[in-house]
Amino acid sequence: MKKLSVTIITYNEEKNIARCLDSVSEIADEIIVIDSYSTDSTKDRCTRENVKFFQNKFEGYSAQKNFANSLSSNDYILSLDADEVVSSELKKNIIAEKNKDFPKKAYYFNRLMIYCGKPVRCTDWYPDKKIRLWHKNFAMWNNAIIHEKLDLKPEVKPFYLKGDVLHYSFNSIEEHLNQSNKFSKIAAEQLILKNKKNLFFKMIFSPTFKFVKNYVLKFGILGGFNGFLISALIAHETFLKYAKAIHKKRSMSENIV
Repeated sequence: MKKLSVTIITYNEEKNIARCLDSVSEIADEIIVIDSYSTDSTKDRCTRENVKFFQNKFEGYSAQKNFANSLSSNDYILSLDADEVVSSELKKNIIAEKNKDFPKKAYYFNRLMIYCGKPVRCTDWYPDKKIRLWHKNFAMWNNAIIHEKLDLKPEVKPFYLKGDVLHYSFNSIEEHLNQSNKFSKIAAEQLILKNKKNLFFKMIFSPTFKFVKNYVLKFGILGGFNGFLISALIAHETFLKYAKAIHKKRSMSENIV
């Protein structure tokens, strides 16, 4: 039977890490945690468990995850975030593939958001297909600072596994707003680095398109208040991304003058 390494990146995840570790205890032959120098009790909670714990300066999600991959002892890797949990159904199907020596080079499954304590099966958030289990010689994380993606070699076709990874995303609206503010700032910097054009036009129309897409086309309307809220905040983050990019570009031009 081929062995499986589980890799997890953390920063101040004392509220989540134990739940994540517990969900993979049956399937992991090795658990590697890469921590970005947490200031809470994340380290203590990890070192009490049977994990290999390392600390590394954060230089982006992809870089941190690739560093974790480089430390794995086994060919097959399951990559999780600290606020994610492997569901019982997915765990059963991973064990089945493991018992067959992982006949495929990569596997994907759905991620189900748990928003303020309730699952979200609408908007762009579901089904959120993720390739998270693979042979380490056939893929690596791309260079994106946020919204990182696993790049597979061209010859690899990922195989679908039933079952969800549960993502305990936000416990409150405030947490969602804080992340939107953080991610929109990073996204704005990326727009500037890539010298994207028509930012003002996109700032006006893209948020509206995002809201209609998520609330109507992706059935957020069926998600009640949370469906509306999520659709609105996705649009809000889109607006912030372009607004911050425009503001920064103007500030840079003024400084040059």
